[in-house]
Amino acid sequence: MGKVNDFLTEAGVFYLATVDGDQPKVRPLGAHLEMDGKVLFGVGDFKEVYKQLLANPKVEIACAKPDGHWLRYTGKVVFETDPKYAEASLEALPQLRGIYNEETGHKLMMFHLEDATAFDIPMMGPGEDLLK
Repeated sequence: MGKVNDFLTEAGVFYLATVDGDQPKVRPLGAHLEMDGKVLFGVGDFKEVYKQLLANPKVEIACAKPDGHWLRYTGKVVFETDPKYAEASLEALPQLRGIYNEETGHKLMMFHLEDATAFDIPMMGPGEDLLK
């Protein structure tokens, strides 16, 4: 997972693709963390993306680094039940506490991908499987 996390960090912004009914939806994200051997992501429980992930947990994450390599990370979303993951994310990005707190009632829902594939794909030549 370290290679996937490092790629996401170097890229800065990545794009999460979901499905809303029969329509694909893509949005930019940047927050992620590696913990307990997983790369974790978070979305708000009040957002449409959360509803989309519950309805269809199959997603793809894509991003590109300045050197032209790009990542395709595909899998099934599994939401975490242990609050330590959301707390770790909020510690890493304290500005999110203004959104996710008891006063607003919003919760940061953390997830990782299972049954996943992750490929580092150069502009020319074969890609590298980052999970092997």
